Order: sequence, then C-alpha cells, then structure tokens
Amino acid sequence: MLTLTDPSRLLAGTVLLTIVGIEFGGWFLMRIARGQVELTPFQQKFARAGHAHAGVLVTLGLICLLLADAAGLDGAIGWLARIGVPAAAALMSSGFFFSSMGKNVTKPNKLIGLIWLGALSLAVGVTSIGIGLLVA
Repeated sequence: MLTLTDPSRLLAGTVLLTIVGIEFGGWFLMRIARGQVELTPFQQKFARAGHAHAGVLVTLGLICLLLADAAGLDGAIGWLARIGVPAAAALMSSGFFFSSMGKNVTKPNKLIGLIWLGALSLAVGVTSIGIGLLVA
C-alpha cells in the first residue's frame, strides 16, 4: 500500500486540482485551432508551449512527490524537492502565456523571465530529489 507523507499528500491534492486549469488551456487551444481566436504565429507557438509545459511538468511533479517520499526527504530540503517541479509548471506556463499576451504580438515581453525562474525551480526540485535518492 502506498502511503504519502502529509506534505506530499497536500501538494498532490493541490496539483491535481490545477489540471482543471490545464483543461481550460486545452479548450483555448481548440478554439485557436478552429480559427475562433486570432493570434500571431508567435502567440500560437507560445500558447502550445505553455500548455505542453504545464501538462508535462504537473505529471512529473506528481511523480517527484512519490520519489521525495521514497528518499525520505523532510524539512526545508523536503519542501524544496516537493515544490520545485510543480512551481516550475506554474512559472514556465505562465511565462509563455503572459509574455505573449496582447494584440498582434510577435515577440515576448519582459514576463518571459518567468520561464527562466521556472527552469531554476525545476532544476532545484529535480536536483534535490536526485541527490536525495542517491544518498538514501
């Protein structure tokens, strides 16, 4: 029987609820594909990238919660390990969406920095878990 620690259980529940938002993103992409929303080719690419990053990283985030528990990570490092990947999902997808918002946008605005913050969060999360598993 699989038993999650309280931090992993709380984060897993929260992360699973974010999937409703990802579903909304899929609905929005369908509207783009049907020509119901006019976007520049740049905006279309960023919308697809934002949606894909959200879905993949949320899935990885759920797996990482199990791995953090398997490594016995607790305290501050445990929280960093558990929150890193889900935070990356939020930051990176937000970066793609927010940096391409507006009418006739053809290049990202300064909010593209959210993507780099997400990349840092992803690196911290997976590195913490990876090292935790190697020394467990």
